[in-house]
Amino acid sequence: MTAQIFQLVGIALITAVAALVVKGTKPELAVAVTIAGSVILLLFVLEAFRGSISIFTEIAEMTGLDAVIVRTLLKMVGIGYIVEFTAGILNDFGQNSLADKLVFCGKILVLILAVPILESILTLISDLLGLIA
Repeated sequence: MTAQIFQLVGIALITAVAALVVKGTKPELAVAVTIAGSVILLLFVLEAFRGSISIFTEIAEMTGLDAVIVRTLLKMVGIGYIVEFTAGILNDFGQNSLADKLVFCGKILVLILAVPILESILTLISDLLGLIA
């Protein structure tokens, strides 16, 4: 894990220097360099994360959680990270208004994904109250 953080930092620094160098001669390419570096960073982290998904499956099995709930939670976290990552890139390019709208849309998607989990929680509470009464 420690080596991976150094690789990520290296990619980020190389991207930043390349974007600055290109910006002096062709400013329009600096955006492309930054986006390309950002995508490489994202893909690198996603590859590292893919190996950890089995841990979440094991946790779900040990706790008795439905696998659908775990997948939904992972999707919610993924949406949050990707939206925040992309909004940061948009902010870097002065597109603050678009970044804000992206964050808002991401929150709506997370809310939509949360509905089945909320239903499960309400059903569980209802069943527990039925046992008490």
